[in-house]
Amino acid sequence: MSRQTDTHLARALATPEFTERFDARDWEALIGQARTSDLLGQLAERLRDAGRLESTPSQVRFHLDAALRIAALHRDSLLQELSVIGDAMQSLEQPVLLLKGAAYAAAGLRAGRSRLFNDIDLMVAKNVIDRAEGALFRSGWRPTHLNSYDQRYYREWMHELPPIEHMTRGTVIDLHHTIVPPTSGHIPDAAQLIADARPVALPHCPDVFRVLSPVDMVMHSACHLFFGELQKGLRDLYDLHCLLDEFSPEPGFWAALLPRARAQQLEYPVLLALRFAQRIFGTDIPDAVASECRKRLAARPTGALTDHLIDASMYPLHPSSDSPWRRARRQILYARSHWLRMPLHLLIPHLAYKAFIHDDGKAA
Repeated sequence: MSRQTDTHLARALATPEFTERFDARDWEALIGQARTSDLLGQLAERLRDAGRLESTPSQVRFHLDAALRIAALHRDSLLQELSVIGDAMQSLEQPVLLLKGAAYAAAGLRAGRSRLFNDIDLMVAKNVIDRAEGALFRSGWRPTHLNSYDQRYYREWMHELPPIEHMTRGTVIDLHHTIVPPTSGHIPDAAQLIADARPVALPHCPDVFRVLSPVDMVMHSACHLFFGELQKGLRDLYDLHCLLDEFSPEPGFWAALLPRARAQQLEYPVLLALRFAQRIFGTDIPDAVASECRKRLAARPTGALTDHLIDASMYPLHPSSDSPWRRARRQILYARSHWLRMPLHLLIPHLAYKAFIHDDGKAA
């Protein structure tokens, strides 16, 4: 690791002009960091939009152009899959919410451009989730976690069913009924999230899909990042930076964000999202919101320690930006993510099961 290169990716995404004086060593670090962070397509897009793509060395341009082509193929594949999923889910006669990357792409948001899609996240009301699972089963999706413990883990404790995979195309779907695990102790009003969702029109697709409202989309993105294991911390934070930047001009967005998060018992991850987006990417946040954010986070006794731990997840897992101490802090964050999702009387038996019994490579 070199402290001269370890922030290259974050700085290049925030300000593409930062790359103007790069030498070969800088480019090697930047491309490697972007690739391991699943951000190579977004980096290429930022450089292109800033007029920097033409002036990159030919060896670097090769990787950036390839990333843009692969991202375009991913987007085409996503739209084809959504068309099939839409046909399958039409019989529900209920809205189907797209979450995370699929939602950003379907809504035409900047966070959805030039990205890779590893799976498709859907959300339906809990009272129709069995019917939704059946509709997808009839269209070729099959469960991937077949043992009884994993089935119980997802169906009783988590906010989603076990992942399902299409038996010929390999497309993976995570089917949710809310946005955080009920065992976390946070119980957002899923019915309200669905009621406030906005329709999205997709080509060759029935009118079944919705996306979360702007404030709920930011709230969910923050929960996904800061209640999770933060393995792709910089990528997920860049999503938040793009969402905040794009939603900022919407009337009432900033006035509604923190009150909505507070009402849904999800203020803490949103506060962290605002703090780290501003710190890492320089996200423009109104002074009054930033001030309230600092005040509320300062009141938490573990604030400095949490900051120090999360900071490690904002460096790419690449030799130019990694270190033993950052890896150690990521391990602590992994344990923290389970602590946030489950109470001790469930967590200890769950971790013991994963450590000593379950070894099929598809553990929850």
